[in-house]
Amino acid sequence: MSGKSLRDTASDGLSRRRFIVGTSSILGTAALAAQAPAARAVDGAGVPVVVIGTGYGGAVAALRLAEAGVDVHMLEMGMAWDTPGSDGKIFANTTSPDARSYWLRTRTKQPLSNFLGFPIDRDVPRHTGILDAEEFGGIIVYQGRGVGGGSLVNGGMAVTPKRENFAAVLPSVDAGEMYGTYYPRANAGLGVSVIDPAWFETAECYKYARVGRKHAQRSGFPFVFVPDVYDWDYMKREAAGTAPKSALAGEILYGNNHGKKSLQQTYLARARATGRVTVSPLHKVTSVTPAAAGGYTVTVDQIDTTGDTVATKAMTADKVFFAAGSVGTSKLLVKLRGTGALPHLNGEVGKGWGDNGNVMCGRANHLWDPTGSLQSAIPTAGIDNWAAGGAFAEVAPLPTGIETYASFYLSITKNPHRAQFTWNAAAGRAELNWQTAWKQPSIDAAKTIFDKINAKEGTIYRTDLFGTYKIWGDHLTYHPLGGAVLGKATDNYGRLHGHPGLYVIDGALIPGNTSVNPFVTITALAERNIEKIIAADL
Repeated sequence: MSGKSLRDTASDGLSRRRFIVGTSSILGTAALAAQAPAARAVDGAGVPVVVIGTGYGGAVAALRLAEAGVDVHMLEMGMAWDTPGSDGKIFANTTSPDARSYWLRTRTKQPLSNFLGFPIDRDVPRHTGILDAEEFGGIIVYQGRGVGGGSLVNGGMAVTPKRENFAAVLPSVDAGEMYGTYYPRANAGLGVSVIDPAWFETAECYKYARVGRKHAQRSGFPFVFVPDVYDWDYMKREAAGTAPKSALAGEILYGNNHGKKSLQQTYLARARATGRVTVSPLHKVTSVTPAAAGGYTVTVDQIDTTGDTVATKAMTADKVFFAAGSVGTSKLLVKLRGTGALPHLNGEVGKGWGDNGNVMCGRANHLWDPTGSLQSAIPTAGIDNWAAGGAFAEVAPLPTGIETYASFYLSITKNPHRAQFTWNAAAGRAELNWQTAWKQPSIDAAKTIFDKINAKEGTIYRTDLFGTYKIWGDHLTYHPLGGAVLGKATDNYGRLHGHPGLYVIDGALIPGNTSVNPFVTITALAERNIEKIIAADL
């Protein structure tokens, strides 16, 4: 490392200031941020901070560093998602996947692979689409690709874990600070709110959730409303026919065109409005190595929309924040350690990875329990059996546009299994040793809810959603966590051991499970860590 601090490097160089000004637009509003032309990293440029990734942790780091007077360059492997397609929309509809839908696949890989006994995947053009269905030996990991990361493709369920469960999630973190300061800060920054309960009771688009509530309560399970980052006033206008339909048009899996408050509209918009944050989409980091003059050299492949490399660039940075998501950060770090680029990373890098206990299932209801042909794609409720059975289940939509008489659930469970990323030098790739059989504890935990509901209601599990005669969606996760665990691969604030000036600030820090949907915890932990890093390391 050079002898300069972040504060020094943020203010002393005209070349760096010209780099920032020359490659970015100073954006004042969320709308301008969404419409801004994509910047491009400049080969040979020097910057105070590089942030790898634009998801929750990276967006928090960029905003808070910029507010502290530090120039930041964000490198994002996915697209900017700021240009409408031929249909006039930026994002594709869930029921009509096209080139925008999948990351460099020629055939869709939908979480529900079958419906009414028929396979529903289809061929699509190879393109840098928004959803990556990354296949490892025992699991498919769904991840958002683009400026905004996972916030582009999740259901927006913004759940803060119960405080009594927090010690099992992050044992080295002060719960009082998290619940007194950082969770409230994260919820405010993300724009979290709760559905109007009175509107919920009458909205046609939430009939499916009311059926889910009735069945849960009749079996003695707590039914809870879950906060979300959707604009509920906008959804009311959708339902009234006074605004273009978005959630009510089934937009969720491949992005949402109107009402959802993704990071593009919240943290990233505020970060870019400072004038100190540049974002380069379609830039994939391939290496980070110590630079001869101090700091780090970041090597980047600029790719086109078919995934081909069109340029290779090198930047230098005084500090580098790894925020490529649990999988992206873990894969990159084990590669950098395994190839000798960062030889002093410790043996904990790659360990502690989990799937947040994700498992899916559907139930076939009676004809007197229709769930509605119109279903909001934004879930807003859950069944809480964590204390008794180790499961929290989203009451999820099936926005098919037809009446299915089905209830659908994504469960988050107390699964103890953890996998490890390693570097396969011969194959030149990072590998994950997850085993599908490790999902059995998740299935068992989910059954504590749904076996009881089926027995009470006289209903059965659907067997046509994940294959032929297959009840459980045990092949996937939407909530990858771990791989660079806080207090093990890093110190207690995300500083990587062995290489001063390198930080992890995303879901890789969290060891495998959060007991609920994880993005609020990822955001709150990033708020905690970056505050400490700015105070101590600047």
